[in-house]
Amino acid sequence: MPLGAPVALRRLFDEIGTVDAVGVEERVAKYATRSIKTGSKVVGLKLATTMVDLTTLEGKDTPGKVRALCVKGLHPHDDPDIPPVAAVCVYPAMVKHARKVLGYDSPINIASVATAFPSGQAPLRTRLAEVKAAVSDGADEIDMVINRGAFLAGEFGRMQDEIAAVVEACGPATLKVILETSELETYDNIRAASFLAMRVLREGDFIKTSTGKTSSNATLGNNQVMLDAIRDYYLDTGTAIAMKPAGGIKSAKQALTFLVAVKETLGDAWLTNSRYRFGASSLLNDLLRQLVKMKTGTYPAPYVFSEAAGTY
Repeated sequence: MPLGAPVALRRLFDEIGTVDAVGVEERVAKYATRSIKTGSKVVGLKLATTMVDLTTLEGKDTPGKVRALCVKGLHPHDDPDIPPVAAVCVYPAMVKHARKVLGYDSPINIASVATAFPSGQAPLRTRLAEVKAAVSDGADEIDMVINRGAFLAGEFGRMQDEIAAVVEACGPATLKVILETSELETYDNIRAASFLAMRVLREGDFIKTSTGKTSSNATLGNNQVMLDAIRDYYLDTGTAIAMKPAGGIKSAKQALTFLVAVKETLGDAWLTNSRYRFGASSLLNDLLRQLVKMKTGTYPAPYVFSEAAGTY
């Protein structure tokens, strides 16, 4: 373990173990070498489509833009065999507009980033009020950012207390806890933060790699460290925590490789959008292009499909 780690972090490493970084990199490099048969590839592409959180998180978002996002999420393509996405994700102020379009019997969820996304630098009472407002307006899911400063200072109780308070504020809504892995700096820290978050989450809540607003987002490496933590926590407690890599996953080939990692680490039980998501809106169009190619033999140009509203 790092010799310079705070005492609290060193104690946690003693409890949960540290990460063999070289071993992780060697393992994830092998995922891309797996051969996927044609039939399995089509299944995988459709599965990945059902796992996308289609997102717009821009200051210029409008009700009309959110409406277009919802329509695309419900009907990604005119081929009825292509399923809808898992969720649309918007800022809290846009939740009510998404709910107006989707109603209350939609096959896709409404997710909202909250807790002063992406920095998390706001008083706790402000962050909790934002969560409650989003849920009140119809959000099914909340994506929150952890207090990275508290974690890096070894104030684990404070970090967990804040997550627990957000869990309570969510009520029935699913919570996705964003670790912002690039700011945690090491695989050991990512594993530690994963365990700290999972210990105050409920069955079916998520841990998530990134906001997509930093220079480094989801990688196969940090995804693997978090999958391993989920596996170890599940084996220890029986509580199934879900996973969401976010940011930087742009191609269907990347998505299939991430799904290989899920299958080989956690098994088929996690190959569902209730336990695995992609926070990568720009991914959707490439999944659609690949599905069209598999069906027609022709690879359509990117402009054939409307651009997703945003990515994170």
